[in-house]
Amino acid sequence: MNKGRKTLRFRPWALRVLALGALAVVFRACGSGPTPTRAPPQVTARATAIPPPQPSISSDATVLVGAENCDAGLSDAARRNDESLRRLIFAPFRRPETGWGVYEPLMAHEIGTRCSGGSAAFASDLAAWQSAHGLEADGVVSAATFAAMKAVWEARRPFLAANRTGCPAPPPEASLAVVPAVQSYGGKILRLRPRALAAYERMLASARAAAPELRADPRLMTVFSAYRSPEYDAARCARDGNCQGVTRASCSPHRTGLAMDIYLGAEPGYGPDSSDDANRLFITHGGAYRWMVENAGRFGFAPYAFEPWHWEWIGEPI
Repeated sequence: MNKGRKTLRFRPWALRVLALGALAVVFRACGSGPTPTRAPPQVTARATAIPPPQPSISSDATVLVGAENCDAGLSDAARRNDESLRRLIFAPFRRPETGWGVYEPLMAHEIGTRCSGGSAAFASDLAAWQSAHGLEADGVVSAATFAAMKAVWEARRPFLAANRTGCPAPPPEASLAVVPAVQSYGGKILRLRPRALAAYERMLASARAAAPELRADPRLMTVFSAYRSPEYDAARCARDGNCQGVTRASCSPHRTGLAMDIYLGAEPGYGPDSSDDANRLFITHGGAYRWMVENAGRFGFAPYAFEPWHWEWIGEPI
C-alpha cells in the first residue's frame, strides 16, 4: 500500500444519503422542464398607420457623402439656409413662392455637392460658386443668388435665345419620329425629332440599368408630352386663358420637337404636370428627378427649373 495516499471510506448509511441527493438533482434538472425564468417585457405595437414618406428639406447633415463631410463648412450660413428652405419669400418665375426646397437638388448639383441645402458643406460650396460669379461669397441662399443661378441654367437652353428674336418655326411634322408606345406615358401618340428621341432612349436605358427603382415602375421616365404644334398650343392657351403665364406660354419650347415632359412621379392627388408647389416639391425630392439632375446632361438634356418634368434636348439647333 502506498503510505502517502489515504483511502476514503464511507459507512453504508452515508452512501445512501449521497445517492438520494444525486437523484434529487437529476429530477430537478430533467423532470418537468427548465427552471422558470422571468419573461422579457412585451412591447405592444401601436395600431396607428405609418404615414407615407415625405420629401425632406431639413438638414441632418452629419453624414459623409462621398469624400465630402456635410457637417463641415459655414455653420452660420447653414443655419440661415436651413430656415430659408421653408421660409424664403421670392418670385423667381413671376409667381410668389415660399422656400426654395423645390430647387434644392438642382442647386446642389450646380455648386458641386451632394449635401443637403441646410448643411454647412452646402453653404461653403455655395460661397465658392458665389465668388466665381462675382457675388458676395457669404454662402447664403438669397433671391439675388438664386436669380444669378437661374440665369446660368437658362443660358443652357438654346430655345430661350432663339425666342428673343422671334418664336422659332416648328419643324415639318413629317420629319418627326413617333415615340414608341412603351416609352409613352399611357400609350399616347407623341412625336419628337429623331435625334432627340434617340438621345432620350439612350438616357432611359442608362437610367433603368443604373437605378432599380426606375425599373420597378415602368411609368417612370416615360414621356407624356413632346412635340406640340403652334395650333395645338394656341387652342390650349385660348381654353385655359393663361397664354403668357408661367404654366402656359404662347411660344412653347414644345413646338421645336426637342422638348419633352417626362413622368418623374407625382404627389398623390396631382397630375404629373401639376405646377402646384406641393407636387413640384414631391417630384424634385424623388429618385427619378435626382437621377435626371445628376445624369441628364451627359445625354444632352437641359432642365427647366420651374417644371421639374420638362427637359430640352440641346444637341442640335432650334
